[in-house]
Amino acid sequence: MKLRKDSQDSDSEKKPENQEPNQYWQGPGKDNKKPSFRPSNNPKNRFALIVFITLAIMFAYMFFDSASGAKDQVVPYTTFTGYVDANQVMQVEIKEQSLIRFVLKNGLSAQTRIPYFDESLLPSLKAKGVSVTGSVQEISFLQILLQLLPWIIFIGFTIMLYRQSSGLNGKMMSTLGKSKAKEYMDSDTKTTFKDVAGQVEAKYELEEVVSFLKHPDHFTKVGAKIPRGVLLVGPPGTGKTLLAKAVAGESGVSFFHTSGSDFVEMFVGMGAARVRDLFEQARKHAPCILFIDELDAVGRTRGGGLGGGNDEREQTLNQILVEMDGFSTTAGVIVMAATNRPDVLDPALLRPGRFDRQVVVDLPDIQEREEILKIHCRKIKLEKDVDLKRLARGSAGTSGADLANLVNEAALFAARKNKSTVNMEDMEEARDKILLGVARKSRAMNEQEKLATAYHEAGHALLHYYLKHLDPLHKVTIIPHGRALGLTVSLPERDPYTKTKSMLGDWIKVCMGGYVAEDLVYGETTTGTSNDIKQATDLARRMVTEWGMSGLGFVNLADESEPLFLGREITQHKDYSEETAKRIDQEVHKILDSAMDETKDILSTHRDNLDLLTKELVEKETLDDAQIRVLLGFDKILYPTSEATEQVSNEQPNE
Repeated sequence: MKLRKDSQDSDSEKKPENQEPNQYWQGPGKDNKKPSFRPSNNPKNRFALIVFITLAIMFAYMFFDSASGAKDQVVPYTTFTGYVDANQVMQVEIKEQSLIRFVLKNGLSAQTRIPYFDESLLPSLKAKGVSVTGSVQEISFLQILLQLLPWIIFIGFTIMLYRQSSGLNGKMMSTLGKSKAKEYMDSDTKTTFKDVAGQVEAKYELEEVVSFLKHPDHFTKVGAKIPRGVLLVGPPGTGKTLLAKAVAGESGVSFFHTSGSDFVEMFVGMGAARVRDLFEQARKHAPCILFIDELDAVGRTRGGGLGGGNDEREQTLNQILVEMDGFSTTAGVIVMAATNRPDVLDPALLRPGRFDRQVVVDLPDIQEREEILKIHCRKIKLEKDVDLKRLARGSAGTSGADLANLVNEAALFAARKNKSTVNMEDMEEARDKILLGVARKSRAMNEQEKLATAYHEAGHALLHYYLKHLDPLHKVTIIPHGRALGLTVSLPERDPYTKTKSMLGDWIKVCMGGYVAEDLVYGETTTGTSNDIKQATDLARRMVTEWGMSGLGFVNLADESEPLFLGREITQHKDYSEETAKRIDQEVHKILDSAMDETKDILSTHRDNLDLLTKELVEKETLDDAQIRVLLGFDKILYPTSEATEQVSNEQPNE
């Protein structure tokens, strides 16, 4: 589907997929049951609890015992000496040289403490005829234990902390050096190649790998060697990981899954240690398959970037290189990897003997998109009006993940309407939401803005009926989507792989349609044409500098500098003179001026159709191809669609 969205410089602005059963389990159990939590039966924990309770009981006993022993009244020392001078004291018991317990002649008892060493006390007591006795308080084991308890706790806590820290360090270091790869387990819902639509060549390459692992004699008898590595290359969402799951489901050998980021660790050397552990596990389970997702996380070019590379990541990469093809070869282990950035990978990874073959997993074509839609529609109820082929035509440039999301969004739209089935309207609404943004029907526009938007979109749409090399129009709407106030959508008959100069020229004219319509009607243009101008200019410049479609002839003048982070090019430069740059600008203006003149001529000649189409758009807001042909009196599309091709930059919005 080709589209154009036009914003008037507006600054305003997934029931998730069915989850697959858990096929990975790391641990002693293989039944995928959740662990239950029970109280710990560790003998050390029980012993610590017993000691704690015992100490608490001892402390309570000593506290209450001392409290119960303090029955006598406590008086100041001066009061006690007063009793002695008054000859009222009958008996005195001195404990520990500081505590004095005395009994008065009236039978009352009390106690006091000597605040200082009093040499006159004993003579005074003898003079008064007081009976004096002394005793030494016996220190019990419990008292000694309670006195030493703080030191015991401190020493015990220190020893425990030291043992735990040393054990934790050893356990942590041994754990960090272990690979985080998970072994794939068979399940009742395993993924196979039948669950992967399209990608015929990719599946053929991978089926051969599975066949080699299952029946190696069939290949070795003619001298063939098993490939060391298979690299899956393609844009995001095209099904690289899904193909790896299919290989796991098809093969009868062990399958280990990990990610490139699992090797990277803050501790130096841990990444290389994990690589060694991973390949050691693989050797024990050979023949087997190792799958490393997002290989570019660890496999980037060494020494690249401003200021040098990353030592830890490069050590990890070096270890992968050695394990795949070093002195000790890894027989029976195939390494599969996936990436969407093969251009940043280190050349040593891509040489023969490591990743021997690269499997391209590209965006699906129109037939493959239809097959993918059929797979994802198995779980929802469709009405008879759903045309998956038409939906595949209108979703050019989408990946398998996009299509899965499209089907799910359509089901959500149907559920919001309290329907049990999904119709074509739900499908198209979901497609527009994914590709164009959510329809903002509640957005308020005054009549003048609405009319200007209608003229702009009518200018785009009308050109589809007067230019030869365009795809047929699908629909035009002035309902805002995302930040765009309107859009024009065309529907390709097939997925093109090359584009002619005539096709590109007609697409430039379509980009100019909104600009010319505004200027023709109002005598001035709006800011909504900014992205139209950008698309047309970029396309014209590429025609001159890359594709040789100008008077400059067969020459490439495009700037193709390497990305900065690779460190191969620090500054961008041009490999041509200022005179050539001037000629490039002249050729670009020549293409744009010629297209502008023809666009103005077409819309001026058919001004009545432009006004009629605009009026109908203001009234109905959305019109499809059939309605427009009836409105304008076209019995059929003026030009055949056999020459139609996908418009350039069909996913780039006009803002």
